[in-house]
Amino acid sequence: MIEHIELFFKSIFIDNMVFAVFLGMCSYLAVSKKVATAVGLGAAVIFVLAITVPLNWLLDQYLLQPGALSWLGEEFVDYDLGFLSFIMFIATIATMVQLVEIIVEKFSPSLYNSLGIFLPLIAVNCAILGGSLFMQSREIETLGLAINYGISSGIGWFLAILAIASIREKIRYSNIPGPLRGLGITFIVTGLMGIGFLSFGGMLTGGDEAPADPTKTVQTIEIESDLKDEKEIVNITKTEN
Repeated sequence: MIEHIELFFKSIFIDNMVFAVFLGMCSYLAVSKKVATAVGLGAAVIFVLAITVPLNWLLDQYLLQPGALSWLGEEFVDYDLGFLSFIMFIATIATMVQLVEIIVEKFSPSLYNSLGIFLPLIAVNCAILGGSLFMQSREIETLGLAINYGISSGIGWFLAILAIASIREKIRYSNIPGPLRGLGITFIVTGLMGIGFLSFGGMLTGGDEAPADPTKTVQTIEIESDLKDEKEIVNITKTEN
């Protein structure tokens, strides 16, 4: 349970897709002019990551890793299909994005029109592919952790685009110097928010310390007691002299 909580908060705040590794910046900058549009795209990203990361985890564990085909028989133990990772991951992502596009167009035509070309471009959003590749490189151990990682990474991206959209709506009516208007002030605000998100890094450092060795503690106490005895003997001899 602890590892699920740690992965959840770490993926949202510390390893945020936007502020930590700068993935998905194209959509982040282009669709963050209005909060309503940012919420729609952020929800779509959460859905796609929550589906594709676990699916790609299954593909990686039972198809792509060296020896993953051993469940088919002993003659498949030496097979390594790792070179197909990018193709398989992108195919899974493209399928899910098409599903999201169909659902959004059916139930919310206004949101579909406001998102425009950026909705199908989720298929080539590097944050989506990055979620699956990070899952693979970090060797997520279980399917539950993969689901957790997909959802929490999507939430992190959602919070990032929602925050910048809210700020951009407010600063639109502010007196900003001419050279900084538009993307200039957006980059500055993004950098400041990135610093704020990374400040959560101290949340998860409490359990990294190694447990104390009781034998070393006993040895330290003995050494300190010997030093005290020697100091007392020296003091006694000085007073006698």
